[in-house]
Amino acid sequence: MDILPQNGQDDGISERLAQSSLGRVSSSLNLSTSPQGFSHPPSLNNGGAALISDRTKVAAKAKQLKPFATEDIKILLLENVNQTGRDVLARQGYQVEFLKTSLPEDELIRKIRDVHVIGIRSKTMLTARVLREAKSLIVIGCFCIGTNQVDTQYAAKHGIAVFNSPFSNSRSVAELVIGEIIVLARQLGDRSNELHKGTWNKVSSGCWEIRGKTLGIIGYGHIGSQLSVLAEAMGMSVIFFDAVNLMALGTAKQTPTLEALLRSADFVTCHVPELSETKNMIGEKELETMKVGSYLINASRGSVVNIPALVEAMRAGKIAGAALDVYPAEPGGNGYYFLNDLNPWAEDLRSLKNIILTPHIGGSTEEAQSAIGIEVGESLVRYVNEGTTIGAVNMPEVSLRSVTLDEPNHCRVVYIHHNIPGVLKEVNEILGDHNVDKQMTDSRDDVAYLMADISHVNTPVIRDLYQRLEILSCLKPLYYPKIGRFC
Repeated sequence: MDILPQNGQDDGISERLAQSSLGRVSSSLNLSTSPQGFSHPPSLNNGGAALISDRTKVAAKAKQLKPFATEDIKILLLENVNQTGRDVLARQGYQVEFLKTSLPEDELIRKIRDVHVIGIRSKTMLTARVLREAKSLIVIGCFCIGTNQVDTQYAAKHGIAVFNSPFSNSRSVAELVIGEIIVLARQLGDRSNELHKGTWNKVSSGCWEIRGKTLGIIGYGHIGSQLSVLAEAMGMSVIFFDAVNLMALGTAKQTPTLEALLRSADFVTCHVPELSETKNMIGEKELETMKVGSYLINASRGSVVNIPALVEAMRAGKIAGAALDVYPAEPGGNGYYFLNDLNPWAEDLRSLKNIILTPHIGGSTEEAQSAIGIEVGESLVRYVNEGTTIGAVNMPEVSLRSVTLDEPNHCRVVYIHHNIPGVLKEVNEILGDHNVDKQMTDSRDDVAYLMADISHVNTPVIRDLYQRLEILSCLKPLYYPKIGRFC
């Protein structure tokens, strides 16, 4: 989108401003460069400038910011991101490249060097080594719940926002767990495998109804709480353990300790994030604490359960069955990979009776992937176009209301910097020469985020604002802002 001065004539500056840096962090931006020329963002001890969006052209009742030439924006989507997400991004006019699989690290590094937005699911690992090569990257979209596959701290320190979809596949995971509870209780997996091989084995020993049994949920978040409701509807009693006190749904009860839950539950299911505190959360000691003949389900993160300890507990008859959807190491693509080369206990695990092994499909339903595509896709558009960080997992959450048709000749300034004293004072001295309609700032750890809408501006004023903020950044090397969006 061009910048038009108040007289409606393009003076030749507008195109250069429209194509200048797409929200990059840089210490020296050439206003005539296009998005392909973005420099790599520095760390917190380097300089930067500002992010400015002009809204001088009236186009709709709620005007949308477009701080660059959208056709220059390159987006890479990996791991078969749902069509809904691809459509959301393509409608903006971005260049969208779509691949059905993840990429090996070296190939990923080559691909990521000139893209501005990358969308991934759970297999792609965006480590510091990969992100260091992402010369133009401004935002990462995780089309899934978790973000542990991304070095979010490194991303934040280099001005790269990270978005995910924490709610959209909750129902799909909860339904999978309900199904697994029934399949384990009735030994359906074994009976099906036997009959596929020609063996008729009609037995009732060790097979149970789930009505009246106790389900223990570790982690009572979006998935755990939905699972609680579904389990109660099927006649189960529900107890749960969480690190914080939470309001229970229905007749569920919170236990004071994990041990109390393990001693009481017939079925134990894990729904916790991957943290140092949750690594091997269910190990030899916890399995020994569980009831004889109980069942274990893990659809959270592969590091939560000590799988060799689970193998031994099942061989000893302590645990009657288990369902695993996640593993410490997972293949990068589909194929005959679930072998000891991947995890040294894989073949021992596969040899067990009454165990359900699924390839990380908890959220793999059409409904969930469609919802995730829309949610993450729209978050990416709002961030790229407007600087809005609502929903970002590694940035302060900042947003301002939209400007209406009755508010022409406005621009938006976004300034991301190191959270140290004195930055806001000097930025506001620059903005104070103008009419700041609204302003918001917030911080998260070492990163602070300022957003301001300024009225009664034209192209020369916008360029002056940008240059003064750029000079400020060069003079203050401890400041870490994000550089220039113009539209």
